[in-house]
Amino acid sequence: MKKTDRQAAIEQLINQYPIATQEELMAKLKAEGIAATQATISRDIREMQIVKTPDEHGQAHYAIFKTTSKNEQDRLFESLHDVVTGVDRVEFMNIIHTLPSNGNLLAAIIDDLNMPEVAGTLAGHDTIFVVSPSVTVAKQFHALLMRHVANEDDL
Repeated sequence: MKKTDRQAAIEQLINQYPIATQEELMAKLKAEGIAATQATISRDIREMQIVKTPDEHGQAHYAIFKTTSKNEQDRLFESLHDVVTGVDRVEFMNIIHTLPSNGNLLAAIIDDLNMPEVAGTLAGHDTIFVVSPSVTVAKQFHALLMRHVANEDDL
């Protein structure tokens, strides 16, 4: 099967079912007659920008991260204001604390911007580690983050 066909099937399944794990996705694909290895599924998830997001009941499931016509940097700044609860800087890293279930989505936005201040991110449920190339650059990134994080009056 061609990669584009498999990825189209993945998108359809994710939009149709609340799939929470790669194993569930592989089982749904198999039920559709599509065989794929875990490594292939993992690569597809990364390429298709699939992230876990909570539904209305708080259950995490896969969703395709779609960019809108809104400027991506504006989207980052809006998200920082809406979901970040705090930012700490330790040497060349910034640790961003978010509302529950927002770490992965915010990290995906940061990653998509390909900012020179960001060498890489590591995201969890409500925490993101952002590694910068140097302490000086991490300080600059911290200042950028703090300009857009909600102030206490907004909380």
